[in-house]
Amino acid sequence: MEKLIDKQRVVQHMNGRLLRNNVLKFLFFLATLFGLIVLVVLLYRIFTQAIGWLNIDFLNNFPSRRPENAGIKAGLVGSLWLMVIVAPVSLILGVGTAIYLEEYAKKNRFTDFIQTNISNLAGVPSIVFGLLGLTIFVRELNLGRSIMAAGLTMSLLVLPVIVVAAQEAIRAVPNQLREASYGMGATKWQTIYRIVLPAAIPGILTGSILALSRAIGETAPLVVLGIPTFLAHLPRGILDTFTVMPMQIYNWTSRPQADFQHVAAAGIVVLLVVLIFMNSIAIFIRNKFQKRY
Repeated sequence: MEKLIDKQRVVQHMNGRLLRNNVLKFLFFLATLFGLIVLVVLLYRIFTQAIGWLNIDFLNNFPSRRPENAGIKAGLVGSLWLMVIVAPVSLILGVGTAIYLEEYAKKNRFTDFIQTNISNLAGVPSIVFGLLGLTIFVRELNLGRSIMAAGLTMSLLVLPVIVVAAQEAIRAVPNQLREASYGMGATKWQTIYRIVLPAAIPGILTGSILALSRAIGETAPLVVLGIPTFLAHLPRGILDTFTVMPMQIYNWTSRPQADFQHVAAAGIVVLLVVLIFMNSIAIFIRNKFQKRY
């Protein structure tokens, strides 16, 4: 015997579900709005404090004990030197590891163990990598407080993030592209180099730029390495001492003079501009390759 559908009960049930949906939608909107308001307030406070202090002299001057003469030149150049080491080392090792795990390695307990530990390393506090870099690069390899030691330490910090992002990008490439390449007589490496990597570049770049942005804004590992916060000269090579923008900003915020808070705000604006520029390059390259695939 067929059961009759109670239309009134169905309507009540649907009304309850719609009400819960609207309530959750409103809560999610409030959460998003709260985050945006905090971000706007933070940016407003930074930019209002930086007005009048951010100029050409600020970019060309070295740090000084006088706020009116202080500049971020040493930190800006030092951050660029740091990226010269971090970017190639982390990208080559990270993408190479992802290619091996996804295309060459057999799926067994050993590779599962490696994959689990890579994912766990992505959540390790940055200060732990600073202690690792201090032990291996600064003391054991005797690299001192140089760009090379800091760059290798930061490369270890961002390496797990790049590996995971590259794996996801490679995994998202359709198998039909690989099969078509093999059907045309291409070898495995030719397929990876000419088919898989170009198709995966948008995803790889997105994760890599986010990881490099984290590296350029980190302070804790560099504090552990003993990178100076006050430096009045530029490095000439990768084995020279240096400083970076976050270290200089940290130093300025700890000064008792009130004007140094404005100098720190100007430094934060410069750091934000560098990060926006890096992300803009990633978006441009990603969109370029997305048109091809």
